[in-house]
Amino acid sequence: MKGVLRFGKKGKLSPRFVGPFEILERVGPVAYRLALPLDISGVHPVFHISMLRKYLHDPSHVINHEDVHLDESLSYVEHPVAILDRQVRRLRSKDIVSVKVLWRGPSGEETTWKPEEVIRAKYPHLC
Repeated sequence: MKGVLRFGKKGKLSPRFVGPFEILERVGPVAYRLALPLDISGVHPVFHISMLRKYLHDPSHVINHEDVHLDESLSYVEHPVAILDRQVRRLRSKDIVSVKVLWRGPSGEETTWKPEEVIRAKYPHLC
């Protein structure tokens, strides 16, 4: 399934897939009902065929839904591990300092650029 749950903040060109899930029935000419596990029961089980992909057996492409612990809002928390880099962008009247943060979550590790003041306020142990 594509785009059902947001597993981290990835760009729009790198969607995440979860599954595989069993197809229970064909609901209409372009929709299928899937057998979803109870921990993601907040998601409607009927999907348009454009949201589904054929399962190719490659474990590196699939996030195991049992490893992802979702809260009531169907999201999870990624934890910052380290600051890898720092850059200063100069605008006309001020400097904006950004840091490259290494995050660890159920979908693996990823890095993002965040304003230093935001990271310093939320995670003072990193700075």
